[in-house]
Amino acid sequence: MKTIFSFLFVILFLSPGCKLVDRLTQFNMDYDVSVVIPSTTGINLPFNLFTPDISSNSESTFAVHDTRKDLIEVIKLTKMELTLTAPPNGDFGFLKSIEIFISADGLPEEKIAWKYNIPSDIEKFLKLETTNTDLKEYIKKDEFTLRFGTVTDEVLTSDHKIDVHSVFFVDAKILGQ
Repeated sequence: MKTIFSFLFVILFLSPGCKLVDRLTQFNMDYDVSVVIPSTTGINLPFNLFTPDISSNSESTFAVHDTRKDLIEVIKLTKMELTLTAPPNGDFGFLKSIEIFISADGLPEEKIAWKYNIPSDIEKFLKLETTNTDLKEYIKKDEFTLRFGTVTDEVLTSDHKIDVHSVFFVDAKILGQ
């Protein structure tokens, strides 16, 4: 009887407890950056835009969540959204496709988000498909850069400013193990 009670204790209390500890070591990191697509952009021609170096602030974010770079198990991009902020009457109808790549010092460029066949009636908000690739080595760096590969299907008569919001899911090792 004592063996059955011990077994039930382990199943009922320790198993959910491990999941609770897992959740305590998981958090999101948000990054926001803006890019401008210049008005001189041609139709159906691929072109690239680069963000300035983005400070990852990973060490301070990890510290807030009581972890360190060496304890990170995985970092994945879970959300990338674009919001058109200028011109005031503009929309994303000018985009035919967009791909976003991440790069960091000493690491190869990696495609992390995309949207193809963008409908012409899209408004000021665009949610991109994201990769399931582990990006921890990029985010653990002090800085990283995003490159936007875009194709337009309209002539742009004014600059288009786009705010980019990214959310990265972080999972750290449990209690340093």
